[in-house]
Amino acid sequence: MTMMLTTYLASLSPLALLRSLPGACAQGLIWGLLALGVYITYKLLDFADLTVDGSMATGGAVAVMLIRAGMNPWLALIFAFLAGMTAGFITGMLHTALGIPGILASILTQISLYSINLNILGSSNQAVSVDKYSLVVSLRYISDSTASKIRMFTTCILFCVVLVAILYWYFGTEQGHAIRATGCNRQMARAQGINTDFHTVLALMISNGLVGLSGGLYAQYQGAADVNMGRGAIVIGLAAVIIGDVLFGKMCAGKKIAFAYTLLSVIAGAILYYLVLSVVLWLKFPSDDLKLFSAIVVAIFLSIPYLKAKHSRKGVAK
Repeated sequence: MTMMLTTYLASLSPLALLRSLPGACAQGLIWGLLALGVYITYKLLDFADLTVDGSMATGGAVAVMLIRAGMNPWLALIFAFLAGMTAGFITGMLHTALGIPGILASILTQISLYSINLNILGSSNQAVSVDKYSLVVSLRYISDSTASKIRMFTTCILFCVVLVAILYWYFGTEQGHAIRATGCNRQMARAQGINTDFHTVLALMISNGLVGLSGGLYAQYQGAADVNMGRGAIVIGLAAVIIGDVLFGKMCAGKKIAFAYTLLSVIAGAILYYLVLSVVLWLKFPSDDLKLFSAIVVAIFLSIPYLKAKHSRKGVAK
């Protein structure tokens, strides 16, 4: 047994792990945008939105097909954002106008988006080659020259920083506070004259717009859009939110711009999530079990606050 363990450890190349880290960081930054969207619905609005799995693929499909039609890849991202907002609008209207429970409304939208995405793509997937189009981000940039790698990471970081700054400003406005009040206490918000239905729909649109933008970037990064590219996205988004909250929550508390720190911690959580997955792959665990490991990671971080609180209560009781 000892010899087998020694042989196994010897087969692991630290260099291979180091090579995978830039790609993991890049994916973490891109999925961090999706995590920001999940944070808005999960934490601020207190809405269980499963539209994410469909709206990410919608954003990717729209971006890829527009790029293939000759549109500038940067401009295509705007339409990916708008496509995501449309998906969020549908979920919001199903919930507010038709009275369908939030989780069921989002599931209905997610299911319908699968067919819509197939119609947008014309097939199950469509490729967009970096050799033919000047893509905003691409996996190829990481393996190319140092200049391409720097440009790639600079673009991803700027995307995250700019969006965090915009969200920090927006949720400090009267409308942003109304969204937060709606999520905090809907009855009290309504008593204060806030149109909770309108702000629920608006928050869902902003959230899924960010998810669609993330999908557009991710489709360019991997060089293709696929109808299944958003499957399990909600798990990754929740993982990023929970990891960021557990690891950086105390650091964010009490800060003058605590909300901005919280948003940045969500992106940091997405990066850490992909770094953990890189280590899992480096340890040569079956790639088919990645979804299982994702669920385990989320379950662990979800349980940490509860277990810490339970341990604290036991300590006080003693």
